[in-house]
Amino acid sequence: MSYLYLITGPAGVGKSTISQALAKLKEKSALIEGDDIYHLVCGGYVKPWMEGNHLDVFWENCVDLIRNFQNREYDVIFNYICTPKDTEYIRNNFKDTKIKLCILLTDEETIIKRDKMRPSDCQMGERSILLLNEFNEMDYDKRYYLDTTSLSIEKIVRDIIQNDKFLL
Repeated sequence: MSYLYLITGPAGVGKSTISQALAKLKEKSALIEGDDIYHLVCGGYVKPWMEGNHLDVFWENCVDLIRNFQNREYDVIFNYICTPKDTEYIRNNFKDTKIKLCILLTDEETIIKRDKMRPSDCQMGERSILLLNEFNEMDYDKRYYLDTTSLSIEKIVRDIIQNDKFLL
């Protein structure tokens, strides 16, 4: 049976880096970067945190894409900024799938440093800190959180794969 790995957390915490490393370790895997799916909309594009966004069609597309890979027995690694409501939506659509949820966090200093390393058009600035604070206050079970501040990429990926605490 294949797994669905949900890697979430605020911007700049390392979701893409960890997701890529995780996907490379799996024998048969697909990596879905949520931002890539969201940015498929060109005309009428609205930032996801703004009113009038296109999150409904985004989530429908993500579920269909995940399902297509799962039906072919791929492990799917999906990363995006997910709220508990988003996670519940995914869980409800994949009731017969083993799902691991990992919420990556780090400290403010590291978030700011990582954000500045991004291309200027991808930097989130203050929004990264706002998202960090929002994740710290979200109604997620704390067992899903993983502080990446002082951990290597290899240690984080190994922990996600081996640790059943991340099972939804």
